[in-house]
Amino acid sequence: MTHTTALSASSRPRRTTLALALCVAASLCTGAARAQTAAPKSRQTPLTLAQAQPQTPTQGQTFEEEIVPQRYANNPDVDGFINDMVARYDFDPTALHALFASANYSATAVKLVTPSPVPGVKNWRAYQARFLDPVRINAGVRFWRANQATLQRASEEFGVPPEVIVGIIGVETIYGRYMGNFRVLDALTTLAFDYPNTPNRAERMATFRKNLEDYLVWTRDAQIDPSSVLGSYTGAIGIPQFLPSSIVQYAVDYEGNNHIDLRASTADAIGSVANYLRQNGWESGRPVVWNIATDAGSLGIAQAAADGKPEPRWPLSQLLRSGLVLDQPDVDVAAEAGTPVTVIDLPSPGRGTEYKLGLKNFYVLTRYNRSFFYALAVYQLGMRVKAQMLATQPGVGVGPANGNGGNGGNGGGNGNGNGMNGAPNGTGTTPPGQQD
Repeated sequence: MTHTTALSASSRPRRTTLALALCVAASLCTGAARAQTAAPKSRQTPLTLAQAQPQTPTQGQTFEEEIVPQRYANNPDVDGFINDMVARYDFDPTALHALFASANYSATAVKLVTPSPVPGVKNWRAYQARFLDPVRINAGVRFWRANQATLQRASEEFGVPPEVIVGIIGVETIYGRYMGNFRVLDALTTLAFDYPNTPNRAERMATFRKNLEDYLVWTRDAQIDPSSVLGSYTGAIGIPQFLPSSIVQYAVDYEGNNHIDLRASTADAIGSVANYLRQNGWESGRPVVWNIATDAGSLGIAQAAADGKPEPRWPLSQLLRSGLVLDQPDVDVAAEAGTPVTVIDLPSPGRGTEYKLGLKNFYVLTRYNRSFFYALAVYQLGMRVKAQMLATQPGVGVGPANGNGGNGGNGGGNGNGNGMNGAPNGTGTTPPGQQD
């Protein structure tokens, strides 16, 4: 029998998060998407699932989460999974059976990861406005000021600029304000064993099953009650919205207390985001994007070369020989001739598609969330926050910009981050495994 959770005045945090989730589902028609890699060091290959979806608060909109209690008690698939966990990780079978008997099927999570039957209309300008709003920018300034020493330390240790770390955390959860209120056990169990019928169902179920496996190992080793952790409807956790497999591989104790806590420690969140980017290939001191001139010839070349793939593969010299012109006067074209780039296309209804060139660091941002919209929104939000920091507090040790974003913070200019496929912990995204 299907039940709904009661949402009373005393349950406002849960009600708010569910409203956010509904907003995310509705925003699928805007066509954002997300994807990630994550794998415990010695026992997993990279995964392609969203960290989560960046969440956008919605006022006055609530709904009840639909659940089915005890669906996973005496479930043959779950029993097989339990046997595997006992054999591989020496879990107590009685304890695991009791745990899964308490797990709920979340019909809400299934609805939110199910792609819309109607193809969405991609809208970069609407997506950009959602994440480069005054609320996030002002919150980003406060977050940077409160954590300036930690951000600087992470930048020096991992080679990732403070503004990029600030941009990711701002897009993901508005600096810890919206971290999700689904039970992670319910979300992961539901999606591991009851993923909706989509073309990539087998791959998605395998990915969520691996995250469920890592979640149980992580909570056991960290002495955390696995039924107590809350997160996004895909099981992403904490300030940076890491899936359990990313926690296992990339999370670090940056507070120095011999305990990793991405839910409450901003230091651990900052260090873990920086480590994630470095481990995925961040190039210290290199640009993220270059601007393209807006003449018809340049736009035509950009349109022809835009294939939606985030991996840089076009040598800059090849695009320039074809007639594309950079709007980036600080670039040494001769020195950068062999630099591989990808063409970022940013469509918006009712106006011409905007284009930029993405470099290796842009690609790394799409490893956090496989979406052009997401990656550019992260970069531009960080640059907006940095600009406001410098304007209000000159000389505060913000440090030099990491590369040429040009006027990337100018609202998209001529020249996003899932999103990974544009999804879970971020609004305006699409279900795991998809891409803008």
